[in-house]
Amino acid sequence: CRRCMQCDAKFDFLTRKHHCRRCGKCFCDRCCSQKVPLRRMCFVDPVRQCAECALVSHKEAEFYDKQLKVLLSGATFLVTFGNSEKPETMTCRLSNNQRYLFLDGDSHYEIEIVHISTVQILTEGFPPGGGNARATGMFLQYTVPGTEGVTQLKLTAAEDVTVGRRQAVAWLVAMHKAAKLLYESRDQ
Repeated sequence: CRRCMQCDAKFDFLTRKHHCRRCGKCFCDRCCSQKVPLRRMCFVDPVRQCAECALVSHKEAEFYDKQLKVLLSGATFLVTFGNSEKPETMTCRLSNNQRYLFLDGDSHYEIEIVHISTVQILTEGFPPGGGNARATGMFLQYTVPGTEGVTQLKLTAAEDVTVGRRQAVAWLVAMHKAAKLLYESRDQ
C-alpha cells in the first residue's frame, strides 16, 4: 500500500502509513487518527480507526453499554407463529452468549440470530406535532436449519400500560438498534 486509501496521499518518511484496526485498510495519520475502543475484537483500550469505522465502533459501544442489557433481561410479548390465529404469551430474550433469541412460554424456542433474515418494527400512529411512531411489535423472518423456506413470527406488546408494556417497547427499540447495527457492521 503506497498511498492513503482515503485521501490518496503518498506515504514517505514524513507521511507515515497507519492501519485501521477495524477494517485493516491503510491510511495516513490525518485520515486514521481517531482512537476508539473496539470491544467486539477484544481491544479494550482505544485503538486507531478510520473515521468510517470509528463511527460504527461508537455505535457499538453505545449498544453494549445501553441496549444489550435490555435485550438480555427480556420482555413479555404475545407471539404469533406463521399463519396461526392464536398468539401465545412468551418471554423473549437474548441468550447470554448473544447468539440466540429465546422464546419461553408454554413451549420453548431458540432462534439462532444468524438465521434471522428480516426484522421489521411494527408501529402505530404519529404523535401530534411530529415525532416518532410508537413501537407496538416486531415481525421476524428466519430459517430453520434442515428445512426449506422461511418461518415467520410476530411479537406484539400487550395493550395494558403497565411496566411490562414499557419494558416490551424498550426491548423492541433495543432489538431494532441491534439489527441496524448488525446491518451496518456487515457493510464494513
